[in-house]
Amino acid sequence: MTTRLKGMTWSHPRGFDPMVACSALWREKTGVEIEWDKRSLQDFESFPVEELARNYDLIVIDHPHVGQITAEDCLAPLDVPGREAEREELAAGSVGRSYESYAWEGRQRAFPIDAAAQVLAWRTDRLDAPPATWSDVLVLARDGQAMLPLRPPHNLMSFFTLAANLGHPCASTAGPEIIAPQAGATVFEMLRELADLVDPACMEMDPIAVSERMAEDGSPIACAPLIYGYANYAIAGFRPHRIAFADIAAAGTNGSAGSALGGTGIAVSARSSERAAAIDFAYWVASGSVQRGPFAEAGGQPGHAAAWDDERVNAATGGFYRDTRKTLDGAWMRPRHDGYMAFQQAASDRLNAGLVEKEPAETVVADLNRLFAS
Repeated sequence: MTTRLKGMTWSHPRGFDPMVACSALWREKTGVEIEWDKRSLQDFESFPVEELARNYDLIVIDHPHVGQITAEDCLAPLDVPGREAEREELAAGSVGRSYESYAWEGRQRAFPIDAAAQVLAWRTDRLDAPPATWSDVLVLARDGQAMLPLRPPHNLMSFFTLAANLGHPCASTAGPEIIAPQAGATVFEMLRELADLVDPACMEMDPIAVSERMAEDGSPIACAPLIYGYANYAIAGFRPHRIAFADIAAAGTNGSAGSALGGTGIAVSARSSERAAAIDFAYWVASGSVQRGPFAEAGGQPGHAAAWDDERVNAATGGFYRDTRKTLDGAWMRPRHDGYMAFQQAASDRLNAGLVEKEPAETVVADLNRLFAS
């Protein structure tokens, strides 16, 4: 009897195509069939994992969910006995803190299959080099050549990145405040300055929407200074114009450190009737050989350093991985405790309200701290 699994990922070639391609190879290898569904990026970032776990065996998740899914007991830990050597290989191949980001309360809740952080996107046909400092970014913005994804939660991710890059990282665990009031006000004013210079449509745009706009024929946009990198857009022919990616521009004296870590992980439902088969696939698809091979070849953005270091993978994407690796290795990890996801949505909405209504920075930051404490 054929074993059949159902998986849920996110709706973009980067999120869907490699899972389908790798599952076809897995079927040839093991006979196990996996059918994949997909949700929009917005749904992926906010839809309750617990609900998905009732209907799917395999779920692609975002690491800030781990505290909540642990409390709900809806995902099966992947650190099963007898596979320690495989996990050591996965941990050794972590890009930045990607592997660590899926560990919670002493258990491994998912394996990274996609590594990302906010990086800088730029058009090589419009600029001689990517902007190196935040001042350089503002020059481009004043000239109408910059965009910034400000649709929640990406506005909050930019707040996080700027704070950490300035040397004032936001809290990564539950506590009385997300950031010191004065530091938070400085960050908000920096974000507001850029938000006032870019197209107001950015308030409703996520990284995919901004990347699509940048890659259009006739686009005036030469730079997106804080955006989750999409290696697909760095491939010649993917869109009318190729987008290059680089380490983030320095806002302070810390170089490219502090970018808000993103990416995705492969998790297994605790309610799956085929848990062992699902766990086997999770180990395989996260492994270095698969990540730098069929996963990358199918348009995925690997989460394993074996792919990020691979010359062939870099050549296919115009050096995407090599040119952003420093930012990934210095990335900052968001809070992951149970309750953080509700804060992320509320704080993102509060940030945009403050930006649109031109509210005092101190008022907005006080509300962010109040929301975080609660």
